[in-house]
Amino acid sequence: MLHHKLINPKSIAVIGASNNVQTPGGRVLKNLQNHNFKGELFAVNPKETEVQGVKCYQNIKDIPAVDLAIIAIAAKFTLETIKILVKEKNTKGFIIFSAGFSEKDTEGKKLEQAIVDEINAVGGTLLGPNNIGLINQNYAGVFTTPIPKLDNNGADFISGSGATAVFIIEAAMATGLTFSSVYSVGNSAQIGVEEVLEHLDETFDKNTSSKVKLLYIESIENPQKLLKHATSLIKKGCEIAAIKAGSSSAGSRAASSHTGALANSDVAVDALFKKAGIVRCYGRNELITVASIFMHPELTGKNIAIITHAGGPAVMLTDALSKNGLNVPEIKGKESEELLEKLYLGSSVSNPIDFLATGTAEQLATIIDYCEHKFDKIDAMVVIFGSPGLFEVYDVYDVLHKKMRDCKKPIFPILPSVVNVKNEIDYFVSKGNINFPDEVLFANALGKVANTAKPETIEIKTIANNLEKIRTIINNAENGYLQPQQVKELLLAAKVPVVNEAVCSTKKDCLNTVKEFGFPVVMKVVGPIHKSDVGGIILNITSEERLIASFDTIMKIEGATSVLIQPMKKGIELFIGAKKETNFGHLVLCGLGGIYIEVLKDIQAALAPVSNTEAIEMIQNLKSYKIIQGVRNQKGVDEPKFAEIIEKISNLVTIVPEIAELDLNPLLGNSEEIFAVDARIRIEK
Repeated sequence: MLHHKLINPKSIAVIGASNNVQTPGGRVLKNLQNHNFKGELFAVNPKETEVQGVKCYQNIKDIPAVDLAIIAIAAKFTLETIKILVKEKNTKGFIIFSAGFSEKDTEGKKLEQAIVDEINAVGGTLLGPNNIGLINQNYAGVFTTPIPKLDNNGADFISGSGATAVFIIEAAMATGLTFSSVYSVGNSAQIGVEEVLEHLDETFDKNTSSKVKLLYIESIENPQKLLKHATSLIKKGCEIAAIKAGSSSAGSRAASSHTGALANSDVAVDALFKKAGIVRCYGRNELITVASIFMHPELTGKNIAIITHAGGPAVMLTDALSKNGLNVPEIKGKESEELLEKLYLGSSVSNPIDFLATGTAEQLATIIDYCEHKFDKIDAMVVIFGSPGLFEVYDVYDVLHKKMRDCKKPIFPILPSVVNVKNEIDYFVSKGNINFPDEVLFANALGKVANTAKPETIEIKTIANNLEKIRTIINNAENGYLQPQQVKELLLAAKVPVVNEAVCSTKKDCLNTVKEFGFPVVMKVVGPIHKSDVGGIILNITSEERLIASFDTIMKIEGATSVLIQPMKKGIELFIGAKKETNFGHLVLCGLGGIYIEVLKDIQAALAPVSNTEAIEMIQNLKSYKIIQGVRNQKGVDEPKFAEIIEKISNLVTIVPEIAELDLNPLLGNSEEIFAVDARIRIEK
């Protein structure tokens, strides 16, 4: 929990205050005064007696007790300053603008930790260092401009980057998006994005708190905390959008299994956001657009009416909405004919509803009324309106302003004419409205919002009967890949169906096994990790002679210790994997198996624990889903069984955190059964 003296201080000291407003210490003091901080202000500067009309102390020891200290001095002086504040001034809130700490070198990191230790000792809260500060409705504790319009219904914005926060604020203000608070966490020495989100969750009031949260994250230090509080806030009625920067595949580590190679940190971020219900964005404008959509009434269906006086933007918008799974349904019938008669000749009402460049404000109002009251299949409206610059269009924006408040269906205004209609747009925004400058960016963002599911509560189904057996296998295992028999025992204990198999070290063992299994069989090398890469899989062995020859061939492979024999089965090759991804927990993956996993890389991933609903969604979101369903008279796979095995693997890795990597590749599936044919499990205790 962030200390209340950081959030709502009654007194603030600016250490390093200056009359020069082009310095951090000067600008923050000006911002505090200009934006109505109502408490006491103190300035500290050894060379001044008054700064910007505020009494200035030459020595920090001379100031009265103070709730919050904003520090804008060189890094090397900060520790001694902090010691005085915590021990003599009862200060509990700290914002450090200064750079030169952990982002610089090892010595800077040590200094930063020493500061954190001092603040922790008194139960205080530190924002920063190396940040731009904090803006909320109590004070503007930043050294940057502009200061956005603040209100309870604006967005709470938490940023790991101060510069990015400024750029997002600037762009947002132009569209009319407002803020409730802005937190810049800088180096996150004591609190980061996760801790601020935790604070917003634990202090959330459904009547007064903002219901929109925006995050710019450069490093997720505590994924489980982020997941917990994002999920909690969304279940309380909030909506969250986030950018996670620095997650390119170039940063993923080399791994020995298919799962390890496919499940990198960016896949983990996607899975975490999806499980929490966070809309993931990849750029500033996308984040602002998603946030602006959040500020409008929630979309309850997928049928959109496009109302426009310009053909081109409407066509591009229609294409983009359709690609994002939203519909622009044809409007026809008696009511549409009625509407057409009220518009100028040449207008069209089939959807898009084009009322021409000469269309009037009155006509726009009529169209909106028809969409609201008479076109039942329409769930929302998008209004595109600019101007060729021939005349003013204030009356159009007055209509939009009124209808956006009167109508139950959402109305999204796309106002692309940023030069010809600049004054009118400024007027529209000044009345508390938010607009969208680009139709395609809007459509892509609306699609993301519409297609991001709310989080669900998941219970882990413990394998109660076999838990002791599972723990015994793991406790007796050494780090590294389990032996085939251990893998089989573990999967059976987890109730994962496996094909019958036997490990054979001699030709006699092979012959005895075949007497039990019957022909045809498949033989696989035991030892090398990637069997197919070394020619270690021989299929459809139908005679004793070929069995003996295959044994000799496989045992010549470098690293071979024995062979694995299984009955030859047929079915669609499937894949399920799991990987422990640092502090995210386990990622569970699924897709088509065999060589398809390497060639197509068509996978879906979710963070464990995975519910049955999530597992089914993973299967159905695969690009290869039609193969799983069955194509060209070929029977498909039993989807409920596939989902059930995904869920079982999720449960297994949840109760056995020592599993570092797990590959079931392939499983063979048909309409009646699915079973694991090949499996690898690596343990890391």
